[in-house]
Amino acid sequence: MTDTNPYNPYNFAPLQPTGRNETNTTNTYAPEDMIKIYEQQFLIPVPEEKLTEFLPALKSFYDIDDHTLDVSAIIFDAIADASIIYNHKVKVGDYQILGGLIEEAIEYDEDSDENNKDDQATEDLSVEDKDIQAYTLECKRTFFINEVEIPYHFNLFIYGDGYSTLTKKETVLEKMYWFVRGRFEENLLDDTEDNDSLDSINEQLASLGIREMDLTTIDEVISYVEDSIIDDAMVEALNKLLDAAE
Repeated sequence: MTDTNPYNPYNFAPLQPTGRNETNTTNTYAPEDMIKIYEQQFLIPVPEEKLTEFLPALKSFYDIDDHTLDVSAIIFDAIADASIIYNHKVKVGDYQILGGLIEEAIEYDEDSDENNKDDQATEDLSVEDKDIQAYTLECKRTFFINEVEIPYHFNLFIYGDGYSTLTKKETVLEKMYWFVRGRFEENLLDDTEDNDSLDSINEQLASLGIREMDLTTIDEVISYVEDSIIDDAMVEALNKLLDAAE
């Protein structure tokens, strides 16, 4: 942020109003510009001592009121293709399937089958399970944090109608995933000592021009990532690969 323009000290984006509201008290804007106004509330860095001045300055610059800001939030939730997580804009990009399906051998517990041989339901299920082929597939999903592109690589394990993912640990977004997992699942066998620290993650974010994140922000970003890595389009592509493999 610079103070070169005394009339726009926060560098608000110049937007053209579409007119005035019915009572002629505020400007009106196109939906896409309402989204830009909404985003700026969170994405423009503001010094702590200026926080109380920022929102009045935003409303004054665009000649809007609190109702306009409320409407802008509704429009953002309805049509925006991104999510605002505290002071960060996070957006999911395209997926990429790297390579082909790799068949995996599944080991079955023969002792368990023998112990349950008198249980017809268990026996039928066991036979059915053995007919299901498992596959792994290397994938990548692109994400954007404050317009900065960050890849997210993961291995997809497919077994029957279910699947699980195993995230790599190369990009900062992947390291954020393992940082969150290490904090909440300390009972796992993973060597959490190899995970990056919060300071290290923020240093890597800063090198990309991304503002630092606290623990809550990182948790929310990774929750968004996990909910977004596999979408309907990717499921359709995966089904075609599986059909071709059978």
